[in-house]
Amino acid sequence: MSDVIVVGGACMGAATAFNLATRDVRVTVIERDPTLRHSSTLRSDGNVRIQFNLEENIRMSQYAMEVLDQFEDLMATEGHQPDPAARKQGNLFLVDEANREAADIGLELQRGLGCEVAWLSHDELASTFPPLVSERIVGATFGPNDGSVDPGAVTQGYRRAAIARGAVFETGVVLSLLREDGRATGVTLGDGTTRRADVVVVCAGAWSTGLLSAIGVEIPVQPVMRTVYVVATDVGRGLSLPSAFLPSGLYLLPEHEGTFVMAWSLPDDPVGFDFTPAHRDRFYDVLWPELAGWLPVFDRLEVVRSWAGLYEQNTLDANGIIGVWPEVEALYMATGFSGHGFQQCHAVGRHLAQLITGESPSLDLERLSPARVLTGSAVYEHAGRII
Repeated sequence: MSDVIVVGGACMGAATAFNLATRDVRVTVIERDPTLRHSSTLRSDGNVRIQFNLEENIRMSQYAMEVLDQFEDLMATEGHQPDPAARKQGNLFLVDEANREAADIGLELQRGLGCEVAWLSHDELASTFPPLVSERIVGATFGPNDGSVDPGAVTQGYRRAAIARGAVFETGVVLSLLREDGRATGVTLGDGTTRRADVVVVCAGAWSTGLLSAIGVEIPVQPVMRTVYVVATDVGRGLSLPSAFLPSGLYLLPEHEGTFVMAWSLPDDPVGFDFTPAHRDRFYDVLWPELAGWLPVFDRLEVVRSWAGLYEQNTLDANGIIGVWPEVEALYMATGFSGHGFQQCHAVGRHLAQLITGESPSLDLERLSPARVLTGSAVYEHAGRII
């Protein structure tokens, strides 16, 4: 019998297991597919940013930056040192007149919490990153230490380090959670066997909803499929460009000379577990006009490939649901991150381990606890941050 069973072995489950194992907790992680090929983690673009407008999200990002700066050493095991392939190309949030006030409020909060974030005026933007400006843009907020890392390398780094400290990772399909006398006591697997534990942690992304619903725990999280496009263009050749986020939410991440990863979350994105990418016509008919409307320099381009991945979309407020479910003792969860779970796994894994072992949490994430689901108390990012 394990002290803790973690359901889900992607970044959130692996980080939680590592933090528990470092506290000498006997932890077993159960993952249905060890390749993680459909996980939101491996289908993530790996972006990490300090630029949020909710204090809890900013604090989690600050901790993520600390961990990632030391990741190779922190997760080193005998014969292996993970390389998260960190790139600090910066994140640039473009601002139009309608969103200027919201951007100023966010910038003030971020700086007040010690974040290195700058305001670039239209003229400064034109001279620094000339392809990423137009007459519709009045300026941008720029986080020079934002960037991207390899989600697979981070997940495997946590997994190896957790195993080296005693954690067990099993392949198995969790069919249901066990609930007895108001307490979570383990899981039932697809082969009919059960695994018992003192604590159960659900880190199964968008699959968490079904598992929890089966024992009467209802959360507002659904699988929203988003298609990501890799685009070739002449824009930016010879320049070092940051990742750019348009006021509408469409974003473009530079990969190498003239190649960008682009996506845009829209209300009509399909809900479900079909991983077939949207047809490329969707890019040309919907995303491209939006992109060229803001940045006319992208008037010529070509989609070279695409893939689809899940947002575990929290329909209450688009922020993570982190902690213990008030109505079921010993049942913890981390889900509903709505696109920013990968970058928050470091802080969430530590937070869950601290809650489970009775430590005082390093971060106050009480507002993001599952209790708010029961009361319908939404905790939103500021209206100016729509990604």
